[in-house]
Amino acid sequence: MVIAFAVAVTDDDVGPRGLNRRLFLDMNDFARHTPWLHTPVYLYATYGVLLFGALLVAGWEKARNDGDSTKMAAALWAPAGTLLALAFAQAATLLVAQPRPYASLPHILVLADRDGAPAFLSDHAIMAGAVAGALLLVNRRLGLIAAAAAAVMAICGVYTGAHYPIDVAAGLVLGAVVAVIGYLLLEDLLTHLVQWLATTRLRALLTTAPLAPPATAAEGQPAAPRPGHAGEQMREDPAGCAGTAHRPSVGRSGSPSAGAP
Repeated sequence: MVIAFAVAVTDDDVGPRGLNRRLFLDMNDFARHTPWLHTPVYLYATYGVLLFGALLVAGWEKARNDGDSTKMAAALWAPAGTLLALAFAQAATLLVAQPRPYASLPHILVLADRDGAPAFLSDHAIMAGAVAGALLLVNRRLGLIAAAAAAVMAICGVYTGAHYPIDVAAGLVLGAVVAVIGYLLLEDLLTHLVQWLATTRLRALLTTAPLAPPATAAEGQPAAPRPGHAGEQMREDPAGCAGTAHRPSVGRSGSPSAGAP
């Protein structure tokens, strides 16, 4: 649906010569009048991916400290969902071969590094949308921070002259949709995988909670005796008879002594 809508908007009769083009030119005009923003916008548009990498690490750490297998599954899915969304984008470029704005619009201000890649879809916007969507499943605050950073990344893509507005808007939506729907479809499988991995040597990467002790016969009962120390621990008297032992004493001969105190 996202790609079909984008195909219609980027059509020559509607897109670059219509609303899509006007929005781009308005942003380009704004860029001409704000030279003080050129350097920070260029740096964020180019290296902002590092911020999203840091947000992914923060999401993993938050899920690890919470000890929630569902949140950890979402945190681990986030980078995988991002790669899946980028794979979808490669297929979309075959349907919409839209050139970069600077390839079809002369005399515009271009801050981005020029290349021959198609404008649709924006890889940076897809990545940002996917990370934001996945992190919303891990932690609401982190997800909102990532969503705000994704919106800024999309605006920077237009500001620098690298993309039309539809390129970044469709990228954000596609990335978020693939990340969220993909996780919802695989949630049970991913959660069970995390729970199984937590029983292996990888546990420390998934949770900070210590491994639970072996289950006992009843609540409040001591753990099973260690090998080689059988009989050193006694169970509580279920009848409430304090001080009464339920094991026979062993004499020097090795035979039980019935009636021993």
